Amino acid sequence: MREVVVIFLEGGTPSTAVTPVEILSSAGYLYEALQGKEGERKFNVRTASLSGESVQTLSALKLDPDYSIEEIESADLMVVAAGGGDLDIECERNAKLPPLLCEAYENGTAIAGVCSGVVQLAEAGLLDGRPATTHWALVDDCRKRYPKVDWQPERYVTESDRVFCSGGVYSGVDLCLYIIEKYCGHQIAMQTAKALLVRTPRVWQAGYTAETPQINHEDKEIRKLQEWLFKNYSKNIKVADLADRANMSQRNFMRRFKAATGETPINYVQRLRINAARHLLENDLKTVREVCRKIGYEDLNFFRKLFKRYTGLTPSTYRDRFSVNSPDGVTYGRRTHHH
Repeated sequence: MREVVVIFLEGGTPSTAVTPVEILSSAGYLYEALQGKEGERKFNVRTASLSGESVQTLSALKLDPDYSIEEIESADLMVVAAGGGDLDIECERNAKLPPLLCEAYENGTAIAGVCSGVVQLAEAGLLDGRPATTHWALVDDCRKRYPKVDWQPERYVTESDRVFCSGGVYSGVDLCLYIIEKYCGHQIAMQTAKALLVRTPRVWQAGYTAETPQINHEDKEIRKLQEWLFKNYSKNIKVADLADRANMSQRNFMRRFKAATGETPINYVQRLRINAARHLLENDLKTVREVCRKIGYEDLNFFRKLFKRYTGLTPSTYRDRFSVNSPDGVTYGRRTHHH
């Protein structure tokens, strides 16, 4: 079982503190319990504040933590909830936190920030040179304060070498499900989403993916092209056009792209499209034919074969198994039977 600490900040939005506690505590347990089975929790979630005393949120709610941060000896993951919206006040009020986050990270702890809680990660220097996201209203201030960070407000969730960020308040749900998928696998993430009646993780605002493609590399030109692909993967894409966009010869582009991402450009685009299809099917948003067209394919048979190659299942079977709304015996208050 992984040890998680959710850090409450004074003056923050209470849902950004409660959501990680609820969702991560549910992983591996709630879905089974709703079916009358014995579950096994995947995360032991504790809470902390800087002082160990209760914090007053933006609403009338007060949150009582289990510990002060300094009492936490070790954790696999620390999640920083949102503070207020004024960065000057937030940074001054929580000045003791960034050094503690740095120390924890150096000791192997993964660090996540929700909404304006991401600012504490930036203060700690943990986001320098990394992609990051936060609430859209804070991005301009964050760009001025933390110019070394690659701010990407169009993303709901970012991940880079054990550092996670999420955008607005409710993207904390996306972040938690993303973390569950990363540490516990796709099935546990799907079961948790089903049990809580929430959608599967939205990672990219301009095209959903179930996993973040490889961006932890130093090739800035390729990374810039990846950002374009994330937003335009459904277009008719040719390698020659991508090479022109990157201002490289086709041969040099192919070599650098594979060196940076571990994949050929065509395979990379296919995986982006299949990940988008997975999300659409999981959430029952469209028919299989509509999903096929939505992600950029006209040939339904080709899409079915490609989807099966990447997931091991046909699109229809995948939807039956993984759709948040699929009938699999999970209801509240009673059990259902299927024939």
